[in-house]
Amino acid sequence: MSSKPTVLFVCVHNAGRSQMAAGYLQSLAGDRIEVLSAGSEPKDQINPVAVQAMREEGIDIAGNTPKLLTVDAVRESDVVITMGCGDACPIFPGKRYEDWELDDPAGQDADTVRHIRNDIRRRVETLIGDLAPAGADS
Repeated sequence: MSSKPTVLFVCVHNAGRSQMAAGYLQSLAGDRIEVLSAGSEPKDQINPVAVQAMREEGIDIAGNTPKLLTVDAVRESDVVITMGCGDACPIFPGKRYEDWELDDPAGQDADTVRHIRNDIRRRVETLIGDLAPAGADS
């Protein structure tokens, strides 16, 4: 990829999983990857337990706002990662799609959300290695 890749994280409410994944990708990849997140049925605020779990990692997602998934967001992305949004995500030929099976942090206790967060971090680190390996295009 000559220009930096764009990754879109999608979950139903855009209040937990996709926000944590976007927070990690922005923090760990810096400006090497463009990051978007959205939801098929966005909530009005980020899950406070997800905010706290990410704060423990030194990543602040408290100022983020859940956004509605749009066809344009999918069209602009090179990689679309879904997390339980099922058929709500539009499919465009030539894009890379991954479905990450992750529990929804909504209504979960802090320990459960930390487990989900740690799983997301491992997946994001693998994704960065695929899309923007260290030393590539620097």
